[in-house]
Amino acid sequence: MINGIIGRKVGMTQLFSEDGTVTPVTVIKAGPCVVVQTKSATGRDGYNAVQLGLVEDQPIKMKNVSKPMRGHFEKTGGGVPPTRILRELRLTDEPEAAIGDQVKADLFADGDAIEVVGKSKGRGFAGTIKRHNFQRGPMSHGSMNIRQPGSIGQSAYPSRVIKGTKSSGHMGDARVTVKGLKVAKVDAENNLIMVRGAVPGPNGGLVVVKKSDRK
Repeated sequence: MINGIIGRKVGMTQLFSEDGTVTPVTVIKAGPCVVVQTKSATGRDGYNAVQLGLVEDQPIKMKNVSKPMRGHFEKTGGGVPPTRILRELRLTDEPEAAIGDQVKADLFADGDAIEVVGKSKGRGFAGTIKRHNFQRGPMSHGSMNIRQPGSIGQSAYPSRVIKGTKSSGHMGDARVTVKGLKVAKVDAENNLIMVRGAVPGPNGGLVVVKKSDRK
């Protein structure tokens, strides 16, 4: 059974219950998606998976698809139009879906436990205080170590900077998986999923919503 869908983050809003409780939610336009390829553990791939393509409002023409991807979509027998966005989802069992099947927001229900995979916002080059929450130095008594990270080397052994030492550098723009989320509401008619809480990425960014197996 397919356990996820591709979507785009729309933004955040609020849901009001009958007793006046306010729930912050993130709206995700999930799908519709189409099954482009299936993989089986008994086949040459050696694992169970399904490849989904995001069907967008402005489809891409076959003449604008690269030659390798054109052959990939032609293997479907012509029943699947080319899509710009492709994502592969691992499955625990043999895929029951067939090539060309539609995957929509009704895959999820209210209260489902999910996890969302996206790309965080890029923050550019950042220092250690912003990037790793380092503590700054003293602000008085002639101190000139306000936002510097301090010493990162050694005078004796090993006399070098250890790999992975937290330092300044490129912040954000990385793959992030947020677990422990729940579906607050599903609007199957408009292909919208409202997730309780925040999900990574900017508005309009691509996300993958998957069912969680965590209790």
